[in-house]
Amino acid sequence: MANIIISPAKYVQGKGELANIAQYATKLGKKPFILISEGGKKRVGGIIEDSFKDTGCELVFEAFHGECSKNEINRLVAIVKEKGCDLVIGVGGGKIFDTAKAVAYYVESPVIVCPTIAATDAPCSALTVVYTDDGVFEEYLWLPANPNLVLVDTDIIAKAPARLLVSGMGDALATYFEAKACQASNATSCAGGHITIAAITLAKVCYQTLIEEGVKAKLAVEAGVCTTAVEKVIEANTLLSGMGFESGGLAGAHAIHNGLTCIKDCHHLYHGEKVAFGTLTQLVLENADEDLLDEVITFCMDVGLPTTFADLGIEHPDKDALMEAATLAASPDDTLGNEPLEVTPDKVYAAMVGADALGRYYKGL
Repeated sequence: MANIIISPAKYVQGKGELANIAQYATKLGKKPFILISEGGKKRVGGIIEDSFKDTGCELVFEAFHGECSKNEINRLVAIVKEKGCDLVIGVGGGKIFDTAKAVAYYVESPVIVCPTIAATDAPCSALTVVYTDDGVFEEYLWLPANPNLVLVDTDIIAKAPARLLVSGMGDALATYFEAKACQASNATSCAGGHITIAAITLAKVCYQTLIEEGVKAKLAVEAGVCTTAVEKVIEANTLLSGMGFESGGLAGAHAIHNGLTCIKDCHHLYHGEKVAFGTLTQLVLENADEDLLDEVITFCMDVGLPTTFADLGIEHPDKDALMEAATLAASPDDTLGNEPLEVTPDKVYAAMVGADALGRYYKGL
């Protein structure tokens, strides 16, 4: 099988870039369907409307209902068809992007992704993660193409709560370790081939950027400024992680995240927060060396990512509930099989408990 790497058709990152959206969008369509939350429209809707002024384009805004589910995708597909829109634009966070990408796929239109937060690596990928209406992982929808444009306005992202940037670090944290696992097992990447030198290099640089810049970026955003460290972490969370995971592959961390979605105590967490604990669990499953575990756990604690069940909201761990999560994670339909070792629900459960024990040890609990 060939080595493959894929990426969005165009990636643009910089301060104030959302104000330039019309110059890119008018090359792709004349009647954009803009999927955005109600809060997001209040926050940046005016910037988008001003950009399209005097272009002759008719904008159709639609409020996202909060979950990337089949019902939500079908609802939006019907609206796009009814309104006759020829371009889909997703503005906001990961579930909006995934929903917009799926809608564009089903109506056969171009798609633009405009993050207002850097909380996941969803913007760049040809993947939609589909959940039930109640937020439980259901399936991956693999798409035939990446977005036509990912437009990243770093000024807007830097004004979002620091927790969202940190969540993106949690998602990006998994990229290198999952790519390494796929490389070791010779697994097929999300792109449909084996891992390239470029993919593993991007994944490694993503991890190094988080370790070197993560704490500085968090502190800067908490202080209300967009520094060089913030710019670098936004790129790591969005582009490096997006290309790294898709062309490198998924393994334990995201499968464990998917398993955790069945535990209601975790539903308040962001995607990347659960992925961070999934990364720690993957490293325990692989029996990673002590120095690496120390670096990863210390990083998570420094930026505020979960390292224990209590951090996940699971105050009283129940073995049956954790085994249900472990069994879901180890499903043959998920990506835990890309690990370079035999994986069973019992082993996943043990790794989760072991990760929690390590986290408590480092916290002195």
